[in-house]
Order: sequence, then structure tokens, then C-alpha cells
Amino acid sequence: MFGFIWTYLYTSILRYWLKWFIRQATGKCELQRICSGHKAGATRTSKAEYSLSSSKNKVLRGALKTNKDHLEHCVDQITKEKNVKPQEDPLFKESLRICLLQITGNSSLYISVEELRKEVFNPENQEHEAMLLKLWDLLMPAVKLESRITKQWGDIGFQGDDPKTDFRGMGMLGLINLVFFSENYTEEARQVLSHANHPKLGYSYAIVGINLTEMAYSLLKSGALKPHFYNTVPGTPELRHFHQLYCYLAYEFDKFWVAEEPESIMLFNQYREKFHSIVKTHLQDPDVTLTMTVGSNN
Repeated sequence: MFGFIWTYLYTSILRYWLKWFIRQATGKCELQRICSGHKAGATRTSKAEYSLSSSKNKVLRGALKTNKDHLEHCVDQITKEKNVKPQEDPLFKESLRICLLQITGNSSLYISVEELRKEVFNPENQEHEAMLLKLWDLLMPAVKLESRITKQWGDIGFQGDDPKTDFRGMGMLGLINLVFFSENYTEEARQVLSHANHPKLGYSYAIVGINLTEMAYSLLKSGALKPHFYNTVPGTPELRHFHQLYCYLAYEFDKFWVAEEPESIMLFNQYREKFHSIVKTHLQDPDVTLTMTVGSNN
């Protein structure tokens, strides 16, 4: 109860007067102090995001919802509203611009990812079919697919004779992630597949891959991925950055699974949650960067 009262008092009254007092003492507004006091990355952008969202000024709050085309105008508006003189603080506008690119870009990225998740795999769509067949060719270059509907799909971890049913939860996002990993990290993807086909420690490669897509999606939706993107993307995060994050999850989960040596695939959910917790712990580090470290994974 005391904590709730303190939070209310701080956010509604004390914070305003504290900012006013510090500005009188330093001659700089809160956003200036954030932009000049921190290097580019998650700490600076997260603090700027909180400052903007907590502001009583509509222009500052509205900046969080601006689009890329109006971003420069938005920066100029904030500079004017906060009475920041560019000649006295020449780096402010550029630092704020980068923060806004990252903040608004993260929101745009979620919209793009959500659209792919909602896009249903359609076997009558030639692009969808071509992508599915490309996945097979990337993972099984020496084996010819006997037909479009075949038990062979089980060799790369699909549940039935027709993979289309496995994409129901994550839609085309699941397939695109699988193909991105296989196309950009072909050797690593085949190595992971070989582990997935291990007689004792094996798991369903494609199904687990789609499950990891759901993990990446949920982390993005919750905002947990912001520190990672703010540290690794100096501007607007795009779909390829999300796919790269998926590659990290796919590669690291395989290493985790092999190291843990589960007694049975029936324990998958238990180990999946343990891995999920590890990732979320990493994301609490303001300096986090979840990037693949390619090396021995035998």
C-alpha cells in the first residue's frame, strides 16, 4: 500500500517539481540530460521513452506515435517546446531523432510481425508453396521430395504429411523464420536438424522452430525485446532484425537442449519454459545483445 501511494505521489506531483528544480540548477531539460548523459543504446532510449510517456505535454507524448515521415518535424517541435537552443546543445536533435526512430520503429515492427502471423499458409498461393519447398531444399539438398504431400516432411520435424496444418498458430511468420534461418545460416540450420534427429535427444525440428517463433513473437509483443533492438539497431528495427533474433533463439535453444540432455521429448514444455526464463533474464540487462555466436555445436 505504501509503495502504491509513493508511486502515485512521485509520478503525479514530486517528479514534476524534481525535474523543474534540476532544470533550474543545470539549465537543461530532462530529455537533454538523458541524451547527453548516456551513450546510444537501450539505457538512453528507454529513459527517453519513459520521459516522453510521462510528460504532461501533448507534443511530447504524441511523439511516441509519430511515423517516420513526420519524425523530423516532431523533433523540431520538441526542441521548440522544451526551449532547447541547438547552438548550445548541437547533439540534442540527432540523439533525440535516433531515440524516436528506435521507439516508433519498434511499434511498427510489431505491426509487421503481426500481419505475417495472421497470414494463413495457403497451398494455392505459389509464393507460399515455393517457400515451403525451398525450406526442404535448404535442409535436405541430397534428398528429393517424392511429392508435395508425403511422410518425408517428418524428416525435418513436421507432424503430418502436409506441413500446412502446422502453421496454424503462427501463420506465415513461422515458415518465414524457418526459411530465413536455413537460408542465412545454412550450415548451422543443418547442424541443428542433425541434433533434432538424434535417436535419444531428438525433437521435432520444424515444430520446435514454430514454437520458438511464438516465443519471439510474445517477447516482442510484451516489449521485452526493446533493450535488444535498442542496442543492436541504430535506427528503425525491421523484419530482418526480428528474423535474426529468431535465428538466435533457434540456435541457442538447440545448444541448451543438447546440454540439458532431457530424458524425453515429453518434457519439452518444461525445458522450453526454462529456456524462455533464461532469455527473459538476459533481456533485463540494459546492455543485452542477443546475437548468434557461431561456433562448435557438436
